[in-house]
Amino acid sequence: MDRSDITLERMRSFVRVAERGSLSAVARELGVGQSTITRHVRELEAAVGVPLLSRTTRRVTLTEEGGRYYANCQRILRLVEQAGDEARVARGAAAGSIRISCTAAFGVLHLSRLVFGFQDRYRDIGVDLSLTDERIDLVKEGVDIALRLGPLTDSSMKLRALGESRRLLVAAPDYLAARGRPAVPQDLSGHEGIRMSNVAGSDTLLLQDRDGETHAVPFAGRFRVDHGLAVREALVAGRGFAPAHRWLVDDLLATGRLQEILPDYSLPPVPLNMLIVPERAGIGRVRLMVDYLAEEIAAVPGIA
Repeated sequence: MDRSDITLERMRSFVRVAERGSLSAVARELGVGQSTITRHVRELEAAVGVPLLSRTTRRVTLTEEGGRYYANCQRILRLVEQAGDEARVARGAAAGSIRISCTAAFGVLHLSRLVFGFQDRYRDIGVDLSLTDERIDLVKEGVDIALRLGPLTDSSMKLRALGESRRLLVAAPDYLAARGRPAVPQDLSGHEGIRMSNVAGSDTLLLQDRDGETHAVPFAGRFRVDHGLAVREALVAGRGFAPAHRWLVDDLLATGRLQEILPDYSLPPVPLNMLIVPERAGIGRVRLMVDYLAEEIAAVPGIA
């Protein structure tokens, strides 16, 4: 083995290919040609003396030796990054980039603004913000931090609870004037609901009255959509009523463009959590962002 051929650049290429399972995807991510990534991996394999990846026409997977080497490479690259990070922090110059994933509507309406404030404070830190309602593989996509609404299934990530997102039933004044204002949960069955098609159990509303009794109400309508901002637009357009997160509609309630209905009944809140990839949690700039978001998100309407 010629140790001079084992470079950090080749290690980084190998680690990302192992995580993404695709040479072409890593090439696009890094902004280089696929031939460059292929060469990095081949040169690293030649230097180590064993095949690290198994290639087929469909995907790239780790060999047994590659799996062990990948774990060691992760540790080495993390230590290298932390060493540089600590040196920069020591002279008061946090730098580098952070990749954040967030549910789309919350990201557009609130997280973007918080990121701007973070970057005004730390001018040498870049942020790559990915907005999606899909539950992506954080390691595979190279994400450092993810904000998630709802129950979690990935127990391999570090978790920091940010609170609960309060919800309420809302509709436009014009819609209520035309269709009537519901007085009790059973009245909702005669109304047009705006449903989120990608939320499990969205065909039933669970409302709790002041005495703690739960009322299950069928929830249906002609318009179903998979994006919170589209629900917001449909509500303003008077297309029906919907359960909405307070942070999604707080400004519209304040201006009277939407109104709360059945205020004596409450909807179950939705947990809001921050997931941190364990291998990235010790990096200084990631810690700065985690602490910043945990503090600032508490001021978002409806998060408690």
